[in-house]
Amino acid sequence: MASEFKLPDLGEGLSEAEIRKWFVSEGDEVEKDQNIVEVETDKAVVELPIPFAGKIAKIHHEEGDIVKVGETLVTVESVEGEPEKETKEEKKTEEVEKEEEAEEEPEPEKRESVTVVGELPEYKEPVEKVLATPAVRRKAKEMDIDLNKLQGTGPGERITEEDLEKAKEEAPKKKPKMVPKFDLYGYIDRKPLRGIRRTTAKNMIESQSKAAQVTSMEIIDVTELVKLRQQWKTILIEEQDRNITYLPFIMKALVEALKSNPIFNSSLDDAEDQIILKKYYNIGYAVATDEGLMVPVIKGVDQKTITEISEEMNRLTEQAMTREIDLMDLKGGSFTITNYGVFGGTYGTPIINYPEVAILGTGRIMDAPVVVNDEIKIRKVMHLSLTFDHRVMDGADAARFMNDMKKYLEDPQKLLVKIN
Repeated sequence: MASEFKLPDLGEGLSEAEIRKWFVSEGDEVEKDQNIVEVETDKAVVELPIPFAGKIAKIHHEEGDIVKVGETLVTVESVEGEPEKETKEEKKTEEVEKEEEAEEEPEPEKRESVTVVGELPEYKEPVEKVLATPAVRRKAKEMDIDLNKLQGTGPGERITEEDLEKAKEEAPKKKPKMVPKFDLYGYIDRKPLRGIRRTTAKNMIESQSKAAQVTSMEIIDVTELVKLRQQWKTILIEEQDRNITYLPFIMKALVEALKSNPIFNSSLDDAEDQIILKKYYNIGYAVATDEGLMVPVIKGVDQKTITEISEEMNRLTEQAMTREIDLMDLKGGSFTITNYGVFGGTYGTPIINYPEVAILGTGRIMDAPVVVNDEIKIRKVMHLSLTFDHRVMDGADAARFMNDMKKYLEDPQKLLVKIN
């Protein structure tokens, strides 16, 4: 008996996955719940177990293929190797087919002679319906074989699975697709758009097409924040051998700014023309991996301390880099931060992580001349870029939000009072 294992619904609205690696080959015997394939879906890598045992008769997709939910991954035959038996349902289907054939051939009727003006249509011999069980028809469809072109070897010239396999072996092999290695100006290479990069490309186009995006920029004097972070860093390294970045401090300042400006912690329901204000603070942050950007989400940032945020960030970042992160740790964000400053970037115009309505970009911290009490001094400054959906908020809202960020980042003691 042959069974099909199809790509299951992996949840979260996912409709497709990329085949990354097969753990089995055709002819292998597999046990129930054995992992047979690794797929990538929406930035997460998942190993899929097969829900039944048997022998892999056919693998329907190659590594690198994009498979839709519900498409067949493998066909599995029973280990006993017994010939497939027709079920009552299949026999019933054949009887219905025979009845349909009989109905299609009505008894000849006596007709009066008529005079025909013009040419008679070309006479065509009636096409006989091929005999095959529903199971064979399904398999032929999967193998892309036209049953009308086969000569059956079964009883009454019925087409069997053996006939399908023979037709497959005798079919001419497809020639490999010839891809030019050069264009009009010189040699080129081609790289498939797959995995995280493909997902990111789709998400960016969706975001750009569904939101009216504008970017507001500000320069923040973070001299005091640099000092505070250095104090924490020294204590954590000496006592617990752990480091801490600026991002946990920025996240805590962000939460306070979102509390004062709740419109930025929202999403827009286009279908209902409603703004959905989130009462939770789940902050995503972009992580640059070798295969593209991933956005882990730290849940309930308002309820965590700076050190707790730092610990969770270290864990999620490591899991993102090794592709072992759980899918749920990439979902549920209400606002996102992208820190291109860690790579030396200063300004940017980040794209909103749709369906959120805003994203904050943080540039590198650098020395710059700043006027302090009518004197020019060298201070530590950081450039912030806030991209927002102009459908939901205005430039004045963005200015107020940036002023709140500035208040807490320039005087982080206020932030510590809020935390404690």
